[in-house]
Amino acid sequence: MKIVVIGGTGLIGSKLVTGLGEHGHEAVAAARNTGVNTVTGEGLAGALAGADVVIDVSNSPSFEDTAVMQFFETSTRNVLAAEADAGVRHHVALSVVGTDRLPDSGYFQAKLAQERLIEKAGIPFSIVHATQFYEFTRAIADAASTDGRTVHIAPVLYQPIAADDVARAVGKTAVGSPLNGRREIAGPEQFRMDEFFRDALAAWNDPREVVTDPDARYFGARLSERSLVPADGAVLGEIRYADWPGRR
Repeated sequence: MKIVVIGGTGLIGSKLVTGLGEHGHEAVAAARNTGVNTVTGEGLAGALAGADVVIDVSNSPSFEDTAVMQFFETSTRNVLAAEADAGVRHHVALSVVGTDRLPDSGYFQAKLAQERLIEKAGIPFSIVHATQFYEFTRAIADAASTDGRTVHIAPVLYQPIAADDVARAVGKTAVGSPLNGRREIAGPEQFRMDEFFRDALAAWNDPREVVTDPDARYFGARLSERSLVPADGAVLGEIRYADWPGRR
């Protein structure tokens, strides 16, 4: 099976290309550094020729509200049009748990717009909603720190997942029948977000104090108790945060 991975040289994409190749599939990495630009359309037709499945794990180079919306709308339209021309039979996209719960997040709204384009395209599809990656823990902490001394985190539920588990779940979805719907994936353990970050920073010997702040924003968005965690029935990863190599 020929599977093209849009964003195939990034964190999740590179793991997908390796894993799918090890299982006997022709996995092709499509990214700017392989000559494919989904925003301009450059190289798309050639990369998708003969493809059975396309997995889109690409991300916007800018998280500014207007820029991120423009990226996901333009890129997704171009990819879907190229898929229709190539006769692709399954479109898989990686998105985020809670896209419909954070209306004041420009990033989440852009991902929601991407999902709506996929639903309307007429190509069989699967959308995988993942929780936050372990690998982004430090970046999330940095975004929640305005003075370099404290990190303000809301005491809400949090269930992050390892990138390796994300790649495995997306790969399994890609080689299966299209869901024509969504699948949620999350880590094997649920935490209080403030407690998780307090323990994470302590493990890194990071001197910043984690402040429990019910009004703390998550990249500009106000969180409720279950904004970032999946509903019952989510596919759970196997790697516990305590066992993740990056924890220390």
